Amino acid sequence: LPLYTPEELEKQRTVTFPKDVKFSILVPLYNTPEKFLREMIQSVLDQTYANWELCLADGSEEAHADVGKICHQYMKNDERIVYKKLEKNLGISGNTNACIEISSGNYIALFDHDDLLHSAALYEMMKAICEKDADMVYTDENTFRNTPDDAYTPHYKPDYAPDTLRSYNYICH
Repeated sequence: LPLYTPEELEKQRTVTFPKDVKFSILVPLYNTPEKFLREMIQSVLDQTYANWELCLADGSEEAHADVGKICHQYMKNDERIVYKKLEKNLGISGNTNACIEISSGNYIALFDHDDLLHSAALYEMMKAICEKDADMVYTDENTFRNTPDDAYTPHYKPDYAPDTLRSYNYICH
């Protein structure tokens, strides 16, 4: 995403789009370290596009009960955060499916428990949906060590091409 000034980000918060789209951000949790969990949740809370819900399905072991406690703390302050404690870990696919069961949005966004969203990510996705009448949107991604400033593996994804997608999963999550 392009760099935005604080003024541009603030202006994004006031934009009214011609469509009413709610994003369900699906996060399968499993023994998530507190630092990653808090940073991930905060990156969603910081979105300039506000019509979203954060769906968290937690398959963490008993020794990691702090994951649920942290999620409940955030839920108290923001009703857009939805949490479900799973009886057992169902793996990334099963935990993601549990997120879908508790979601209510028009679009789903697949998100790992240690990922971060740029604050304009949902705004840019919403803009693309409105401009292109898109049924699906995917984005580039990057990997970093400690902060986004030390990103080292950008994954610039090609335009949608069914034959290319059949060859390899460039959309990923």
